[in-house]
Amino acid sequence: KFSGALSSSVQTVCSVFVYSSVGSVLLPITASAWQKYCYLQIEWVFEDCQRSREVGFFSSDPNFSVRPDGTVYAEQEVANLSEPVQFMVTARGLHDPHIWETTVKLALAGHPHPLPLTKIGIEEMLSRVWESQPRVIKFPRKHQRGSSSNGLRRQKRDWVIPPINVPENSRGPFPHMLVRIRSDQDKDVGIRYSITGAGADQPPSGIYNIDPISGNMFVTQPLDREERASFHLRAHAVDMNGNQVENPIDLYIYVIDMNDNRPEFQNQVYNGSVAEGSKPGSSVMQVTATDSDDSTTANGMVRYRILSQTPHSPIPNMFTINSETGDIVTVAAGLDREKVSQYTIIVQATDMEGNLNFGLSNTATALISITDINDNPPELTVRTFSGEVPENKVNVVVTNLTVVDRDQPHSPNWNAVYRIVSGDPSGHFTIRTNPITNEGMLTVVKPVDFEMNRAFMLTVVVSNQAHLASGIQSSLQSTAGVTISVQDVNEPPVFPVNPKTIRFEEGVPAGTTLTVFAAQDPDHFVHQSVRYSKLSDPANWLKINRTNGQITTMALLDRESMYVKNNVYEATFLAFDSGSPQASGTGTLQIYLIDVNDNAPVLIPREAQVCERARPNSKINITASDADADPNVGPFVFELPSFPASVRRNWTISRLSGDYAQLRLRIPYLEAGVYEIPVIVSDSGNPPLTNRSVIRVKVCPCDDNGDCSATGAVAAAGLGTGAIIAILICIIILLSMVLLFVVWMKRREKERQAKPLLIDPEDDVRDNILKYDEEGGGEEDQDYDLSQLQQPESLEHIINKPSGVRRVDERPVIAESQYPVRPSLPHPGDIGDFINDGLRAADNDPTAPPYDSLLVFDYEGSGSTAGSVSSLNSTSSGDQDYDYLNDWGPRFKKLADLYGGGDDD
Repeated sequence: KFSGALSSSVQTVCSVFVYSSVGSVLLPITASAWQKYCYLQIEWVFEDCQRSREVGFFSSDPNFSVRPDGTVYAEQEVANLSEPVQFMVTARGLHDPHIWETTVKLALAGHPHPLPLTKIGIEEMLSRVWESQPRVIKFPRKHQRGSSSNGLRRQKRDWVIPPINVPENSRGPFPHMLVRIRSDQDKDVGIRYSITGAGADQPPSGIYNIDPISGNMFVTQPLDREERASFHLRAHAVDMNGNQVENPIDLYIYVIDMNDNRPEFQNQVYNGSVAEGSKPGSSVMQVTATDSDDSTTANGMVRYRILSQTPHSPIPNMFTINSETGDIVTVAAGLDREKVSQYTIIVQATDMEGNLNFGLSNTATALISITDINDNPPELTVRTFSGEVPENKVNVVVTNLTVVDRDQPHSPNWNAVYRIVSGDPSGHFTIRTNPITNEGMLTVVKPVDFEMNRAFMLTVVVSNQAHLASGIQSSLQSTAGVTISVQDVNEPPVFPVNPKTIRFEEGVPAGTTLTVFAAQDPDHFVHQSVRYSKLSDPANWLKINRTNGQITTMALLDRESMYVKNNVYEATFLAFDSGSPQASGTGTLQIYLIDVNDNAPVLIPREAQVCERARPNSKINITASDADADPNVGPFVFELPSFPASVRRNWTISRLSGDYAQLRLRIPYLEAGVYEIPVIVSDSGNPPLTNRSVIRVKVCPCDDNGDCSATGAVAAAGLGTGAIIAILICIIILLSMVLLFVVWMKRREKERQAKPLLIDPEDDVRDNILKYDEEGGGEEDQDYDLSQLQQPESLEHIINKPSGVRRVDERPVIAESQYPVRPSLPHPGDIGDFINDGLRAADNDPTAPPYDSLLVFDYEGSGSTAGSVSSLNSTSSGDQDYDYLNDWGPRFKKLADLYGGGDDD
């Protein structure tokens, strides 16, 4: 039934099948079976948009027809119907130009005993369906019918060609005929048929072809629906001249699916998890398998089932799987990670809707991990723990509290947390958890005193980082007691007041008793004596009595000493007992020194300068410094002494403030020079201290700005005119020497540049001279006395030789000539002179050989395997033409120039 606007996307309106357990494979129907059910009527109701009943139906199979009410009936008895029947039904509205079509499949229904089919039987059955008589497809004709009103003709609508179904994976033989294409005009004219489209003349080409004369269309090879499920071809009919005879028709070829692909799991191993103690129906995981076959048929419909579960604890079927979705859920209670931490499930996926007889199957493994929950409280291994700790020790582990927890190790459900609930009000102890063993390390964090507490009784509770699961109660074994014994140790003596501060005036005499710095032994239960010694005394001012700790002075205490900081002097003393082992403690004594007026003031500055003529700004500001502290310092009193009288005659002092005064000239002019002026300075101590200080004043001529001139400053410094002249002369001599050296260097550089080298500087290879080993005289290719060529060991044979003709290569017995010696660091300009001098010396040397060679040839012996070079004779007589050397390239150009003559000639 069509509703709304009829769309061409509507494919199959109704199909009638008789399914076996195979699914989409149709059962074979015998002739007798068909005669029994041949009067079965199938009725469709087609409605157009106007809800009109005027719809015409047309069947593509002449054995079947469709009545106007949509009933399908058989036109005649069918002699043999061993295969299902499939044909096209087309619906056409009488007042609507659109056409709709559907595929009708008829198969036996209601067979009381379906026959079982094997895979081979199914393939044979499909082969028989494929090998049935192929139908003939004609090109549709255009019919004209008249109109009573105006004589117009209306064209009859084209017939819709039903699709061609071809099963995949056919075993042939190939080529196999599918249909015959023919035109009604083939009786009148010669027709040539052809097909075009993907599968024919387009990739993948060659799958289908057609006999151009008979119109028989063939498939040439097995098809694979998973590669291509359908083909759209166009059939053409032309005459012998290539003129189109019929309009092209569309051919739709559908590849019938066969169950030739197993379901494939996306993963071979799936990992899932579920918490222990989960209720039945809890989701675990999902497995997924896909089948490349047609998913709209049973061939591609996958169903799942569980084959096995390992282990079988507590029951063999702890899980179930949704056969269609692949969801795995729990089916029973009792999951306990502490008993079984992982299950291995083998899942099978089968197509054909799970039919195990005809479906193809595949398996995968599902690993289900049981996750931990905190369903096991931690339990201490014993009810009472004990330990001992020495007094006055911290960060000491007293004892380890062991615990058992069956939950997953190193998880919040397993990690233990310890608390001290009683017995330690002062917080002397804490419990840290060992992250590896989960033990509780009872540790001392605050020193304990044996004299105050000899033992502790603690109550400890253990729990987990995570809360216990719902419904789980804490165990009684989660609480335990801890007994701690405190060990007495020999404690060092303790100074009751440390540091101890006392106050004394500085300058107390040696032997003065300052205080008694005594220590106490905290070990009350043991009688021990305490002795004292000095540990640190920077100025070595003090000493301590070894038995009672009395401190006395050995020198004057000076507040102004470098060892006193902020009026405080510190010394450290040691107190040790007579225990075993001996223990000692330290104490610090701080002496606050009260200042007394024991330091006279000192004048500042000690040097100054003024102009020789009295000016308003020719004044010297003076002050004083005093090492004492207030009130033994300023205000200071400055005055000039009465002797010598020239001091008060030439200078005067005026007070500026309590700490500053001003020294200036009393007379208008004072000769330049250096003057030492005594000044008496007094402080404000009781009684005051007075100091006679000397200030060195340089009197010098000044410029207009009142600044001392350079000459005047030198004169004031005590240099005479002769000294100044000597300094200037030395400076002039030094500059002259530098100037002469520069002129000499420039002249020498010019001389070097003026003297040319014998060779081009770019070809200078002095830094690249290589020494090669020398060889002897060569092979014995002539009958010569080669002994004459050997280097003589001595000159005796020359001296004893009789007079006569001498050989030109013999060395005369005379004094050797002196050759020039090359300097170790020659200048590049001297190389030419050196070579020329050496050449002249060699020419005039009678001991030198007369040849331009310095090589000495030695005899290498006889028996050489090399041939004689005497056999290399020229075969030409007369002049030799060497012009052909010019044709041998640039490498032989020099040789061609020497023998054949070059361009330079």
